[in-house]
Amino acid sequence: MRAAGGAEGLVALLGPVKAELGRAHQGLAAGAGELSALAELGTVRASWERRIETARDECRSLAGKLRAVTATQSEVNEAVKGSFDRVRVAGSGAGATSGAKP
Repeated sequence: MRAAGGAEGLVALLGPVKAELGRAHQGLAAGAGELSALAELGTVRASWERRIETARDECRSLAGKLRAVTATQSEVNEAVKGSFDRVRVAGSGAGATSGAKP
């Protein structure tokens, strides 16, 4: 569950990054004149924006999967515990089970 929370935390942390990237690029066109590097900078920015969204999507997916695994593991743990509770312990009396206290 902590891992799922961590993945969701990453989604939240990455949320404002695109906007921050956009603010960092404001005014570049006006100050850059006819620099050919400006077009490359736009391509790099678009690439980073896609990567940020991909990372957020992956973290969202991971959080859901981790929560599903936690729920399944809890069910398995309860089923295993229940099966042990029905096991009779030798030498503890005819009706005793492993869950019985001496």
